[in-house]
Amino acid sequence: MSRSQKQLHTVGRLEELAQVRACLQAGKNVLLEGPVGVGKTHLALEVISERKSPVFRVDGDQRYSEQKLSGWFDPPQVIKKGFHRDSFVAGPLVEAMLQGGVLFINELNRLPEGVQNVLLPAIDERMIIVPRLGEIRAKPGFLVIATQNPKEFVATTHLSEAILDRFELVILDYQSEAEEVAIVLDRLKEVGKSDDFKMIAHASVKLTRLTRNHPRVRRGASIRAALSIAEITYALLSLGQCGFKDAFLKSVCMALPTRIEIERDSESELSHRTEVEKLLEEWVSEVLKEVNGASLKKKT
Repeated sequence: MSRSQKQLHTVGRLEELAQVRACLQAGKNVLLEGPVGVGKTHLALEVISERKSPVFRVDGDQRYSEQKLSGWFDPPQVIKKGFHRDSFVAGPLVEAMLQGGVLFINELNRLPEGVQNVLLPAIDERMIIVPRLGEIRAKPGFLVIATQNPKEFVATTHLSEAILDRFELVILDYQSEAEEVAIVLDRLKEVGKSDDFKMIAHASVKLTRLTRNHPRVRRGASIRAALSIAEITYALLSLGQCGFKDAFLKSVCMALPTRIEIERDSESELSHRTEVEKLLEEWVSEVLKEVNGASLKKKT
């Protein structure tokens, strides 16, 4: 791991980090695309922190308005001073432009199309026109970094060609098994570094990765699920109320149902829940058998 990697607390992603850094160095706006939970936001914020520039964050929401992005006039101040600059409350876009900072938009394609269009002149001509206020020009250093989930995800909006043409695209996918295990171990290093803990990390990652390619799973789980499984398993073992397999199974049954989507064989919600529990039990047995087998090989 390089010096900059240690500073960023980022496991792997050397190629993606280099791409984003190069884009920012060249003064380009960057769009990070990838499934939920692959670390788009983390990577973006880590690279932004290297620039030591003011950062203004927007989280994608269908209810987010054009005025909230650019700014609005405060009614009481308008009564006192009229539509004056002092009456204007700058939104994150205008703040970033005026300070030469970075506008970070988390899940850009969840913003309404009208809000997306407000960005066009800002990132293309580096200026916007605010009604009754006039022209706002961006200072040097102003950049936009955004993330988006793939188009097939629910609650996403199609980005126009005009918007896409103003961004450089960096794709993030799931990381390797070794890197995901390293992420779990790094995140939970305060808890312990025993052989049992390493086994928990390997089992949690293997089970999470299994969900991504299983024929009955429409939407698999990310590294977030592996982290939750590992944390809860270790907590249950620390309480001393159950053995390893029971602790791991209980953790999986709590962490996975909200993070995966399994095809239904039954219309009944109760029957479907039973099917899911049975499937999770099968996965746990399969994964623990594999992990135990690998552990025995290492000892011999």
